[in-house]
Amino acid sequence: MNTDKIFEFQAIGHIYNDYTGTFGIPRQSGLAADLLSRIVMEPQCRQEEAFRGINEYDRLWLLWVFSDHIGQGWTPTVRPPKLGGNVRKGVFATRAPFRPNPIGLSCVKLERYEPAGGPGPVLWVSGADLMNGTPILDIKPYVPYADAFPEAQKGFSSAGGDVRCRVEAAVPYPAEMTARQRAALDEILAQDPKPGYQSDPDRVYGMFYGQWNVRFRSADGIVTIVDFKPRR
Repeated sequence: MNTDKIFEFQAIGHIYNDYTGTFGIPRQSGLAADLLSRIVMEPQCRQEEAFRGINEYDRLWLLWVFSDHIGQGWTPTVRPPKLGGNVRKGVFATRAPFRPNPIGLSCVKLERYEPAGGPGPVLWVSGADLMNGTPILDIKPYVPYADAFPEAQKGFSSAGGDVRCRVEAAVPYPAEMTARQRAALDEILAQDPKPGYQSDPDRVYGMFYGQWNVRFRSADGIVTIVDFKPRR
Protein backbone atom coordinates (compact mmCIF):
# COMPACT_ATOMS: atom_id res chain seq x y z
CA MET A 1 0.00 0.00 0.00
CA ASN A 2 1.29 3.42 -0.97
CA THR A 3 0.53 5.56 2.10
CA ASP A 4 1.91 8.67 0.38
CA LYS A 5 -0.79 8.68 -2.29
CA ILE A 6 -2.58 12.02 -2.65
CA PHE A 7 -6.31 11.67 -3.12
CA GLU A 8 -8.36 14.09 -5.14
CA PHE A 9 -11.73 14.89 -3.60
CA GLN A 10 -14.80 16.23 -5.34
CA ALA A 11 -17.45 18.35 -3.68
CA ILE A 12 -20.65 16.43 -2.99
CA GLY A 13 -22.61 19.66 -2.60
CA HIS A 14 -22.49 23.32 -1.60
CA ILE A 15 -23.99 25.26 1.29
CA TYR A 16 -25.93 28.51 0.81
CA ASN A 17 -26.78 31.10 3.46
CA ASP A 18 -26.46 34.77 4.42
CA TYR A 19 -22.73 34.63 5.26
CA THR A 20 -21.73 36.46 2.09
CA GLY A 21 -18.36 37.58 3.48
CA THR A 22 -15.73 36.00 5.71
CA PHE A 23 -15.74 38.76 8.36
CA GLY A 24 -18.35 38.14 11.04
CA ILE A 25 -18.82 34.41 10.51
CA PRO A 26 -19.03 32.77 13.97
CA ARG A 27 -15.73 31.30 15.13
CA GLN A 28 -17.38 27.93 15.75
CA SER A 29 -20.50 26.14 14.61
CA GLY A 30 -23.62 26.33 16.76
CA LEU A 31 -22.98 29.87 18.02
CA ALA A 32 -25.58 31.40 15.68
CA ALA A 33 -28.36 28.85 16.02
CA ASP A 34 -30.91 30.95 14.11
CA LEU A 35 -28.81 31.15 10.95
CA LEU A 36 -30.50 28.87 8.41
CA SER A 37 -28.51 27.29 5.57
CA ARG A 38 -29.40 24.91 2.79
CA ILE A 39 -27.12 22.23 1.35
CA VAL A 40 -27.70 21.50 -2.32
CA MET A 41 -26.12 18.32 -3.61
CA GLU A 42 -24.12 17.91 -6.78
CA PRO A 43 -25.78 15.79 -9.52
CA GLN A 44 -23.70 12.68 -8.73
CA CYS A 45 -24.98 12.69 -5.13
CA ARG A 46 -28.66 13.37 -5.65
CA GLN A 47 -29.79 9.78 -5.23
CA GLU A 48 -32.63 9.55 -2.73
CA GLU A 49 -31.29 6.32 -1.25
CA ALA A 50 -28.05 8.04 -0.21
CA PHE A 51 -30.09 9.90 2.46
CA ARG A 52 -32.20 7.01 3.70
CA GLY A 53 -32.37 7.24 7.49
CA ILE A 54 -30.94 10.76 7.80
CA ASN A 55 -34.11 11.98 9.51
CA GLU A 56 -33.28 9.67 12.41
CA TYR A 57 -30.58 12.18 13.45
CA ASP A 58 -31.02 15.79 14.47
CA ARG A 59 -27.35 16.80 14.17
CA LEU A 60 -24.81 16.23 11.43
CA TRP A 61 -21.08 16.63 10.90
CA LEU A 62 -20.03 18.54 7.79
CA LEU A 63 -16.57 18.14 6.30
CA TRP A 64 -15.83 21.03 3.99
CA VAL A 65 -13.17 23.11 2.27
CA PHE A 66 -11.87 26.55 3.24
CA SER A 67 -12.27 27.45 -0.42
CA ASP A 68 -11.31 31.10 0.06
CA HIS A 69 -7.92 30.04 1.44
CA ILE A 70 -6.86 27.54 -1.22
CA GLY A 71 -3.43 28.39 -2.58
CA GLN A 72 -2.64 30.89 0.18
CA GLY A 73 -0.24 28.54 1.96
CA TRP A 74 0.06 27.87 5.67
CA THR A 75 2.36 28.50 8.61
CA PRO A 76 3.17 26.21 11.56
CA THR A 77 1.87 28.79 14.07
CA VAL A 78 -1.14 31.10 14.02
CA ARG A 79 -2.52 33.90 16.21
CA PRO A 80 -6.04 32.94 17.37
CA PRO A 81 -8.46 35.91 17.56
CA LYS A 82 -9.76 34.56 20.89
CA LEU A 83 -6.34 35.35 22.40
CA GLY A 84 -6.35 38.89 21.06
CA GLY A 85 -4.21 38.09 18.03
CA ASN A 86 -1.02 38.49 20.07
CA VAL A 87 -0.31 34.89 21.15
CA ARG A 88 0.92 32.21 18.78
CA LYS A 89 -0.29 28.61 18.89
CA GLY A 90 0.53 25.64 16.70
CA VAL A 91 -1.78 25.34 13.71
CA PHE A 92 -2.68 21.79 14.73
CA ALA A 93 -3.72 23.09 18.17
CA THR A 94 -6.22 25.49 16.56
CA ARG A 95 -9.03 25.52 14.03
CA ALA A 96 -7.42 28.21 11.89
CA PRO A 97 -8.31 28.14 8.16
CA PHE A 98 -4.70 28.35 6.91
CA ARG A 99 -3.80 24.65 7.09
CA PRO A 100 -1.70 22.23 5.01
CA ASN A 101 -5.00 20.78 3.80
CA PRO A 102 -7.73 23.47 4.14
CA ILE A 103 -10.42 21.19 5.53
CA GLY A 104 -13.06 22.31 8.02
CA LEU A 105 -15.29 20.33 10.39
CA SER A 106 -18.61 21.63 11.72
CA CYS A 107 -21.55 20.22 13.65
CA VAL A 108 -24.95 21.54 12.53
CA LYS A 109 -28.57 20.88 13.39
CA LEU A 110 -30.71 19.22 10.74
CA GLU A 111 -33.86 21.32 10.53
CA ARG A 112 -35.53 19.45 7.70
CA TYR A 113 -34.85 17.22 4.73
CA GLU A 114 -36.45 17.86 1.35
CA PRO A 115 -36.68 14.78 -0.87
CA ALA A 116 -35.60 14.72 -4.50
CA GLY A 117 -37.23 17.25 -6.77
CA GLY A 118 -35.92 20.40 -8.43
CA PRO A 119 -32.28 20.60 -7.34
CA GLY A 120 -32.53 17.12 -5.79
CA PRO A 121 -32.41 16.27 -2.07
CA VAL A 122 -31.82 19.41 -0.01
CA LEU A 123 -30.74 19.58 3.62
CA TRP A 124 -31.81 22.60 5.66
CA VAL A 125 -29.49 23.07 8.64
CA SER A 126 -28.94 25.66 11.36
CA GLY A 127 -25.89 26.77 13.30
CA ALA A 128 -23.41 26.53 10.41
CA ASP A 129 -20.19 28.55 10.39
CA LEU A 130 -19.57 28.14 6.66
CA MET A 131 -19.54 30.96 4.11
CA ASN A 132 -22.12 31.05 1.34
CA GLY A 133 -21.10 28.74 -1.50
CA THR A 134 -18.64 26.63 0.51
CA PRO A 135 -18.04 23.17 -1.02
CA ILE A 136 -19.03 20.19 1.13
CA LEU A 137 -16.82 17.09 1.06
CA ASP A 138 -18.88 14.75 3.25
CA ILE A 139 -21.85 14.53 5.61
CA LYS A 140 -21.89 12.21 8.61
CA PRO A 141 -24.37 11.76 11.48
CA TYR A 142 -23.51 13.14 14.91
CA VAL A 143 -23.64 10.29 17.44
CA PRO A 144 -23.83 11.61 21.04
CA TYR A 145 -22.43 8.54 22.82
CA ALA A 146 -19.29 8.56 20.67
CA ASP A 147 -18.92 12.24 19.71
CA ALA A 148 -19.62 14.09 22.97
CA PHE A 149 -16.95 14.43 25.68
CA PRO A 150 -18.09 17.31 27.93
CA GLU A 151 -15.34 16.56 30.46
CA ALA A 152 -12.56 16.95 27.86
CA GLN A 153 -9.82 19.50 28.46
CA LYS A 154 -10.63 22.65 26.48
CA GLY A 155 -7.21 24.28 26.13
CA PHE A 156 -7.09 27.97 25.23
CA SER A 157 -10.57 27.77 23.68
CA SER A 158 -12.03 28.22 27.17
CA ALA A 159 -10.01 31.39 27.84
CA GLY A 160 -12.28 34.28 28.71
CA GLY A 161 -15.45 32.27 28.22
CA ASP A 162 -17.98 32.99 25.49
CA VAL A 163 -18.35 36.64 24.51
CA ARG A 164 -21.96 37.81 24.72
CA CYS A 165 -22.56 41.48 24.00
CA ARG A 166 -25.79 43.42 24.06
CA VAL A 167 -26.88 44.33 20.54
CA GLU A 168 -28.56 47.66 19.87
CA ALA A 169 -29.70 49.21 16.62
CA ALA A 170 -29.40 52.94 16.05
CA VAL A 171 -31.24 52.51 12.73
CA PRO A 172 -34.26 50.38 11.73
CA TYR A 173 -33.66 46.89 10.41
CA PRO A 174 -34.39 46.62 6.66
CA ALA A 175 -38.04 45.88 5.96
CA GLU A 176 -37.13 42.95 3.72
CA MET A 177 -35.07 41.26 6.46
CA THR A 178 -37.03 38.32 7.86
CA ALA A 179 -37.47 37.76 11.59
CA ARG A 180 -35.13 34.76 11.45
CA GLN A 181 -32.48 36.73 9.55
CA ARG A 182 -32.70 39.47 12.14
CA ALA A 183 -32.41 36.99 15.03
CA ALA A 184 -29.38 35.36 13.39
CA LEU A 185 -27.72 38.74 12.82
CA ASP A 186 -28.22 39.62 16.49
CA GLU A 187 -26.64 36.30 17.49
CA ILE A 188 -23.62 36.98 15.28
CA LEU A 189 -23.10 40.51 16.54
CA ALA A 190 -23.56 39.43 20.17
CA GLN A 191 -20.29 37.52 19.77
CA ASP A 192 -18.50 40.78 18.92
CA PRO A 193 -16.98 39.94 15.51
CA LYS A 194 -14.34 42.69 15.67
CA PRO A 195 -10.68 41.55 16.02
CA GLY A 196 -9.74 40.98 19.64
CA TYR A 197 -6.76 43.32 19.41
CA GLN A 198 -8.85 46.35 18.37
CA SER A 199 -10.57 48.49 21.00
CA ASP A 200 -11.35 51.85 19.36
CA PRO A 201 -14.96 52.59 20.44
CA ASP A 202 -15.47 55.02 17.54
CA ARG A 203 -14.32 52.68 14.81
CA VAL A 204 -17.05 51.50 12.44
CA TYR A 205 -16.79 47.93 11.16
CA GLY A 206 -18.51 46.50 8.12
CA MET A 207 -19.82 42.95 7.77
CA PHE A 208 -21.43 41.44 4.69
CA TYR A 209 -24.65 39.66 5.63
CA GLY A 210 -27.02 38.53 2.92
CA GLN A 211 -27.63 41.49 0.61
CA TRP A 212 -26.47 44.02 3.19
CA ASN A 213 -23.27 45.61 4.40
CA VAL A 214 -23.98 45.87 8.13
CA ARG A 215 -22.07 48.72 9.78
CA PHE A 216 -21.54 48.58 13.54
CA ARG A 217 -19.50 49.84 16.49
CA SER A 218 -18.36 47.84 19.51
CA ALA A 219 -17.57 49.26 22.96
CA ASP A 220 -18.04 48.30 26.60
CA GLY A 221 -19.91 45.09 25.85
CA ILE A 222 -22.40 46.77 23.52
CA VAL A 223 -22.50 46.29 19.75
CA THR A 224 -24.43 49.06 18.03
CA ILE A 225 -25.68 48.78 14.46
CA VAL A 226 -25.23 52.19 12.85
CA ASP A 227 -26.22 51.53 9.23
CA PHE A 228 -27.41 49.00 6.67
CA LYS A 229 -25.95 49.61 3.24
CA PRO A 230 -26.83 47.64 0.10
CA ARG A 231 -24.02 45.28 -0.79
CA ARG A 232 -22.34 46.42 -3.99
